Amino acid sequence: MSVAEQIIAEQRAAVEDAQAVFDDAPPADPDFMIGTWRGAELRTGNKMDGMLDASGWWGKQFVDAETVHPLLFPAADGRSLWALDPARIPFNLLMHPIVPSFEGKDLSKLVTLTRPAVATRKPKARLRTTHFRGTDTATMIYDAHPINDVFRRISDTTVIGWMDLRGSERPYFFSLTRDESLPVKALGAR
Repeated sequence: MSVAEQIIAEQRAAVEDAQAVFDDAPPADPDFMIGTWRGAELRTGNKMDGMLDASGWWGKQFVDAETVHPLLFPAADGRSLWALDPARIPFNLLMHPIVPSFEGKDLSKLVTLTRPAVATRKPKARLRTTHFRGTDTATMIYDAHPINDVFRRISDTTVIGWMDLRGSERPYFFSLTRDESLPVKALGAR
């Protein structure tokens, strides 16, 4: 097992090791990213570690370069996915030092309860190629936040992502694995 595969499997690494894996991985082409991807956090000591797991986040969907759903969650019946509008998430508050750690928390029921107010039918991000850390690679650009998720290929089915958030002192990493097993339902009004 390579270091990259080990980090993805364990979902934990020293930030320097995650950066090295990211920097050593080949770029991802935007066309490669088209599809539905299951997500997992890579804990490196970032303030946001555990946030996506606590929320019940499932992954991302890239329909095309203009149609990206960055935050997918499982429906209550577990047979489909729905898209959350990131504009409804106060990332700047979540990063505040007084906010406690998300580790070990389960906020998925809260996310499910708020679905009528936070679900969306519309795409909330775009897919582009950007130049990041010396390499041109696929990048998801959020519409509502100063966040770019930058991707590098680990394999034909897995990428490592670096959430480039303005003002964040430490990188936040995650992985995506291609998974077309659940349909994304078009729910919500926004």
